Amino acid sequence: MTLDKKYYITTPIYYVNGDPHMGHVYTTLACDFMARFKRLDGYDVHFLTGTDEHGLKVKQEADKLGITPQEFTDQVSQKFQDVLPRMNISNNDFIRTTDERHKAACQALWKKLEAAGDIYLDKYAGWYAVRDEAYYGLDELTAGPDKDTMIAPSGAECKWVEEESYFFRLSNYTDKLLEFYEAHPEFIGPNSSLKEVKAFVAQEGGLKDLSISRTTFDWGVPVPGNDKHVMYVWIDALTNYISALGYPDEDAPLFSKFWPADVHMVGKEITRFHCVYWPAFLMSAGIALPKTVFANGWWVVEGEKMSKSLGNVITPDTLIERYGVDASRYVLMSLIPFGNDGNFAHDLAVHKINNDLANGLGNLAQRTLSMVQKNCEAQVPAVSAFNDEDNALLDKAHKETIETVRSKMDAFKYHEALQEIWRLVNMANGYIDAQAPWGLKKTDPERMAVVLYTLIETIRCLAIMVQSIMPESAAKILDQLAVPEDQRGFIHLSEEYALKSGTALPKPEGVFPRLELEEEAA
Repeated sequence: MTLDKKYYITTPIYYVNGDPHMGHVYTTLACDFMARFKRLDGYDVHFLTGTDEHGLKVKQEADKLGITPQEFTDQVSQKFQDVLPRMNISNNDFIRTTDERHKAACQALWKKLEAAGDIYLDKYAGWYAVRDEAYYGLDELTAGPDKDTMIAPSGAECKWVEEESYFFRLSNYTDKLLEFYEAHPEFIGPNSSLKEVKAFVAQEGGLKDLSISRTTFDWGVPVPGNDKHVMYVWIDALTNYISALGYPDEDAPLFSKFWPADVHMVGKEITRFHCVYWPAFLMSAGIALPKTVFANGWWVVEGEKMSKSLGNVITPDTLIERYGVDASRYVLMSLIPFGNDGNFAHDLAVHKINNDLANGLGNLAQRTLSMVQKNCEAQVPAVSAFNDEDNALLDKAHKETIETVRSKMDAFKYHEALQEIWRLVNMANGYIDAQAPWGLKKTDPERMAVVLYTLIETIRCLAIMVQSIMPESAAKILDQLAVPEDQRGFIHLSEEYALKSGTALPKPEGVFPRLELEEEAA
């Protein structure tokens, strides 16, 4: 365990060109899982999310609706904020790029880059896609429906644009970035993203200077000293990670404590911007670089990409209605290796929930606590000596599991961390079947008490560990074990805080209902 007990984690800020969907929830939940885990492990955590609200697309959408861009972004940003409590997300802050604190930080950063000699004024000409907010080279494009239109690899239409623009001297940072990646291989994850970014930076001829301002629209952060220009999306959006901490005041309590970020969690489509442009801006400004940028994969639904036209877009409310909050959180983090692309299928989700939660942890807790209620006067049983089988399970619960889970979480192997916890669930279910405490009531009541104590102490440890992914369900189990609220951290996974014999226990209730597949229910 690190002695540096603070942790700063961020989601990407989500663009307000549509309602929140499962892709947004997935990345935010991954950050919440880690943030809650670190808090339980004794860290002071700062967890940031937010919305990206500038750009031509926002202006065009607002114009269509006959409202101002600010009114439009207020409405859509609120939808993203409303999702957070519904999915039980524990963010500490929500940054909007229309916040005054953010605009001030962007302009301060711009001045730093300018003072470093890395910004100059020139003209830009190229094929521009409004939908992607990106320029494309001719070699990336295919012919469009008319001579004035080309088609980007994303399918977006591109038009030829010529405008005055400020540029950032990204070409100065090719070697510096490659040297940094070599010295800090943990900076980019997973490994596939690291290879992709290295290949991009090391391309023949090196990096090209980057256009960082626009004059064709005015919905953005004005460039200091030339308000005919607004900052382009990437210099504006990326600055959120420090504007939320109080930058440009580098002595601000949050900035001085939490920067550099421990991890920026991003979708893999924006890895390049976070691993090339952002570190180059920070190098230019003399600001420390984040420790890690980790890219998660994309979800498809029932084998097809999410699409409004196909009617298969999964919203947060869809997940909650079908599975409940905690089961939704669990299944999203456990179905696929984090960082890989995944296929979300309803039957897979239902089987996962039923096998791991209803039949696994839920059944273990319910049948054990019911036996304690019935056979031990509804209190933690008094125990005599433990045998080797008891100690093996208790050692796994008190020490071995959390050590392995901690290493998996630090490597962003979320599904493996959960698998490790469920190895303990399975071990406990195997133990109860082998020990058969229901048969010991008459033949060996002392042994029955030891077996049931070993089981409920293991369940206590399991419930503490699953708080980070299923906080409400874990709290229900811990309440049924009468565990004090101030004894639910990972530091309490030890014999010192084990359940005390004679403690009264409430009547147990089921925590994880079994789900039916829709076709079975029909």
